[in-house]
Amino acid sequence: MYVAVKGGEAAIENAHKLLAEQRRGDPAVPEISIEQIREQMSLGVDRVMTEGSLYDPDLAALALKQARGDQVEAIFLLRAYRTTLPRLGVTRPIDTTRMRVMRRISSTFKDLPGGQLLGPTFDYTHRLLDFALLGEQEAAPLAGQGSLPSQMPQVVDLLNAEGLIEPELPDAEDAPVGDLTREPLMFPADRALRLQNLARGDEGYLLALGYSTQRGYAKSHPFVGEIRSGDVSVEIDIPELGFAVDIADITVTECQMINQFRGSRSEPPKFTRGYGLSFGFAERKAMAMALVDRSLRAEELGEDITAPSQDQEFVLSHADNVEASGFVQHLKLPHHVDFQSELTLIRTMRAELEAGNELAEAAQ
Repeated sequence: MYVAVKGGEAAIENAHKLLAEQRRGDPAVPEISIEQIREQMSLGVDRVMTEGSLYDPDLAALALKQARGDQVEAIFLLRAYRTTLPRLGVTRPIDTTRMRVMRRISSTFKDLPGGQLLGPTFDYTHRLLDFALLGEQEAAPLAGQGSLPSQMPQVVDLLNAEGLIEPELPDAEDAPVGDLTREPLMFPADRALRLQNLARGDEGYLLALGYSTQRGYAKSHPFVGEIRSGDVSVEIDIPELGFAVDIADITVTECQMINQFRGSRSEPPKFTRGYGLSFGFAERKAMAMALVDRSLRAEELGEDITAPSQDQEFVLSHADNVEASGFVQHLKLPHHVDFQSELTLIRTMRAELEAGNELAEAAQ
């Protein structure tokens, strides 16, 4: 842990005042509200919740406002607040097959049970600036909305039925589950811990690693089996009642990535899986997470580890943007004594080199 060396208290207090002034901006412009951030910058809020490990849109919006839009700083703020909260219980695993779907697509099957549901997406926009947004806009009414199935089966179940993809077997009910929010990361990390780390990991970092796997640094040839976004129920067991109680609905995005696997002497050729899950609408994060998850499974699948994305120590130790930010930003703190010692060393080495050169010249 790096602790800042305190300077003059008056200077620090003034720095805080300047920060507040910069955050507020021109007083003539109406101040942005938490409700506006939550409702109109929802994708930014979703990322802060995911990497901050706390599902609370209002607090994530507050963190974004306090951080002046800096998402990594907002994630730091939300994580710090999370550490003050007591743990009241442990929920059941969410069941995404029962998701009330808002968006659901597959790049592997055109026709699938329940159909393709495009939902809210930038995928089909032209990426042209919409200058109409400079003014107040009313959302256009939706057309052609029909009823959706109450449940949509997972696309990978179609491959499961033919035995063409590795089975996903649940852990034993009494199997211990690690918690990265309360325990330090240790190696080797099992898949549950790896997925926790990737869910909290920096989106840009995972995106770059996921991209690297597709360019030959892990020999990955992925297909999006399914991406689905929607609301799922969160349930908790109440011992006194003897049954589970639905305590909340949360919005999540899930990605099931299908990857090729050539097989081995003991295993027939089949597809393997990569998995990603995030709070809210965060497809890019979920996809990148799924790519890296599959890459980190190289050892258990008997593949050679030849790329950074397959090295769990490299991937997991550097994925956390709060930790990475702290380690980089500590360079701004005073290192006067360290630098002076380096400066003295360099001057001494240069003096010795010059003295040695002079002796060599004199000997000639």
